[in-house]
Amino acid sequence: MLQEEEDLSLTIAHIVQKLKGSRLYSQLERQAWVSLQKPEIKLESLKEDIKEFFRITGWEKKLQNAVYSELTVFPLPRHPAAPPEHLKEPLVYMRKAQGSWEKRILKSLNSMCTELSIPLARKRPVVEQKELLNKWNEMGTDEPDLSLFRPVYAPKDFLEVLINLRNPNYENGDHLNLRTHLGLIQVPLKVKYISELKDYFIELSLNTGQLGIDDATQVPPELFENEHVRLGQKVLAEQDSAAAQQYVRQGSPTALRAELWALILNVSNQPEDLLYYEQLKSNVIQHDLLVDSLIYKDVKLTASNDDYYFVFEDYLYQVLLCFSRDTSVLGHFAYNSASPPKSYIRGVIPFHGFSMYVAPLCFLYHEPSKLYQIFREMYVRFFFRLHSISSHHSGIVSLCFLFETLLQTHLPQLFYHLREIGAQPLRISFKWMVRAFSGYLATDQLLLLWDRILGYNSLEILAVLAAAVFAFRAVNLMEVTSLAAAEAVLADLSTLKVMPLLQIFLFATVT
Repeated sequence: MLQEEEDLSLTIAHIVQKLKGSRLYSQLERQAWVSLQKPEIKLESLKEDIKEFFRITGWEKKLQNAVYSELTVFPLPRHPAAPPEHLKEPLVYMRKAQGSWEKRILKSLNSMCTELSIPLARKRPVVEQKELLNKWNEMGTDEPDLSLFRPVYAPKDFLEVLINLRNPNYENGDHLNLRTHLGLIQVPLKVKYISELKDYFIELSLNTGQLGIDDATQVPPELFENEHVRLGQKVLAEQDSAAAQQYVRQGSPTALRAELWALILNVSNQPEDLLYYEQLKSNVIQHDLLVDSLIYKDVKLTASNDDYYFVFEDYLYQVLLCFSRDTSVLGHFAYNSASPPKSYIRGVIPFHGFSMYVAPLCFLYHEPSKLYQIFREMYVRFFFRLHSISSHHSGIVSLCFLFETLLQTHLPQLFYHLREIGAQPLRISFKWMVRAFSGYLATDQLLLLWDRILGYNSLEILAVLAAAVFAFRAVNLMEVTSLAAAEAVLADLSTLKVMPLLQIFLFATVT
């Protein structure tokens, strides 16, 4: 009991400290002073009257959403005596592996600079600044020569690093998990059994109404949808982040999705946010970074060639170039196993496919400042975990281990067959998970999947869906005799319906 009280006190102190430095805190202070001028505020009941004023004017709800956002994003504070690196990653061997990986990325970046004789950063000449400002909204028409630039790394390079991860405390798989685990990931991590996943994703069960399910259930789909929309409108009217998060677990109506996601992510797009975005844009105009060319290259290689996303090319440049200059992003390194590079590039180094984290959001947000804020929040809450080495349950290592465990446990024949022919399933599914399926699923299906990521505040559903895809194509996969043939069977996921796949795999699987 004493420990619980101590933990609660630490959590409260942590949140208060975070909020004290926020814009909301100064706004609340200003509103409190405003309230003192009102006749209904009495000195003898000052505290209660101000609290009532905040409730009536909606500021109490904004404070609740801010507190909820802090609780959602940041891990619970550890004991004050615990070293700060434990907040980033408690396992020493994971921290070391991440550190080595970062050195390798920086080495690749620096060698590219040396080979091409270009600096990591430079101030743009005035003429170049004017040109960039004039074409800011049509950067997609620009065709810079990027033939000599290459992505710093691709998902398959990262997978090789994860495959070679070992816990030095266990020799030669000297752990029950690993003696029986025949997949590529060889580190013992705690992941959920399917029975635990069923409990966790209970709102996805077969007898619960879902958006994204066409088959008749106990409630006709159109009846459920009409009622769900009405409930969604009520959630938005209440402006409650926690209620919105719970609501999207059953899917978000297309017309309400943009507002619901913004509410869950606590993004409001105030004048100050617009100003901040303009400052980032100004920084892009004034300074040229090496990562700018990497961003251009990535967009050209991925989104520009995608039937769904090529029309958003300009938006992608705007958002990603601003993102590379945003020092507020550095805050997430406090709870990320990664560390910012100590160079002119202090943010996130894009890899092959990075722009696909932004592309689907362009369907929802057409105002660059709002689009930018939504992406930044999605990144610092979720996406960074997909390319960092950590033991976190939503981290890519755990997702890989969960995927392999689900497949080995519930589709053993398929798993062993693919393994025997040299087609380890993770070599196929890794690229889906590392990009949160962006660019692989049809956009309407991807947004239904991302609804659930936001709703459950977890990326574990990516591993479940990856296993469900293999289950769905199991008959064809049992006939293949090589990795190339298996990849061919799973080359096109654009016709898949996400929700039926997840439901069948989770709730119709015999355990």
